[in-house]
Amino acid sequence: MKGSKLFKNVKLKGQKELVSILVEDGIFKKISADIPQEKTVGCEEVDLNGQLVVPPYVDPHLHLDYVFTASLGEENGSGTLFEGIQRWSESKGNMTVEQMKERIYSGIRKEMLHGVQAIRTHIDVTDPIFTGLKAALEVRDEVKDILDLQIVAFPQEGMYAYKGGDKLVEEGLKMGADCVGAIPHFELAREFGEKSIHKTIELAVKYNKLIDVHCDETDDTQSRFLELLNALALMEGIGTRTTASHTCSFGSADNSYAFRMMKLFKKSGINFISCPTENVYLEGRQDTYPKRRGITRVKELYDNGINVCFAQDSMSDPWYPLGNGNMMMILDHGIHLAQMMSPEEITNVLDLVTTNGAVTMNITDHYGIEENKPANFIVLDAKSEFEAICERAGITASVRHGEFLFKKIPAKVTGAIDLLK
Repeated sequence: MKGSKLFKNVKLKGQKELVSILVEDGIFKKISADIPQEKTVGCEEVDLNGQLVVPPYVDPHLHLDYVFTASLGEENGSGTLFEGIQRWSESKGNMTVEQMKERIYSGIRKEMLHGVQAIRTHIDVTDPIFTGLKAALEVRDEVKDILDLQIVAFPQEGMYAYKGGDKLVEEGLKMGADCVGAIPHFELAREFGEKSIHKTIELAVKYNKLIDVHCDETDDTQSRFLELLNALALMEGIGTRTTASHTCSFGSADNSYAFRMMKLFKKSGINFISCPTENVYLEGRQDTYPKRRGITRVKELYDNGINVCFAQDSMSDPWYPLGNGNMMMILDHGIHLAQMMSPEEITNVLDLVTTNGAVTMNITDHYGIEENKPANFIVLDAKSEFEAICERAGITASVRHGEFLFKKIPAKVTGAIDLLK
């Protein structure tokens, strides 16, 4: 059958028995340990030799317009979020749309070669000529067959701290951005932060958009914009379409407050994104010892059945000097910082960089290894969940609509002494 493939000897997460996957016309036609031979006549056969197959990695929080901008301006000497914003503000106005597209594509290439097939990127719209947004909108259309790319209209310098920022966010939504963004903890006073949350909800309802707020990305335990965001999303019935990114201060909040909020998060269905490498790097800068880890309460959210996922956030920009789009490395850092390594957790934590991110992005209608969904998946260089996590397994293949986006040959040891063979 033209366009049909049979992937044999597939290890799926949570299953002991190897299965076969029949793909027809880019769709998962059959997933079973026993597919009748007559169903596979004429199929191209691909033997995966027991390797672990999972849905593609999802990076639900990235700044593609900032990729490789760390060298453009002065160094972020304090290593803080707030100086990073200052450095970006000083250097961001010198790029054309084409130059911005080159940056965006360089970030996409890195992520996709690590197995990512879905990205939500925050694009700075505190720019009256919308250089970044114009570039991102063009790229979204150009990559639509190989990548799910969502765009957040993000006011990096504030909805109200930047004059007319709220109007720029609204214009960004009209231009085609998928999500409303905000940064309430950066506004000039608490009242303006709260006002930005109200405006975010208002715009999301008005234009039927998703929400992703940079929320309480600070060690300040008095920064509680998350509480208002959750309450308004709950009242409007849009909790599952709402995401709170970072929420670092919630990791420092007292336990009685956190306990109360968990029930409200569960009720609203709000999503959480933690960026473990970036949060641990930026937060705790004013601490001596004990020194905070800077991440939100990932384990507690996870244990309470609240959707939480991990993200890269930055690739060599004024906030974070490193980052290469490798979600397995992000997962490795995240589960260490969140102390999530019980046998059961090790079996399931891949969800933090796959399925949970898809839930956050609201793309589960066409995401996941299920019959009648698009045949999108990645193959890891491991034969179990434990091996994948322990060895920080790389990608041996990425498949989109049943076709290979790429294959990789795993590293081999040569010339070794007998003990190391």
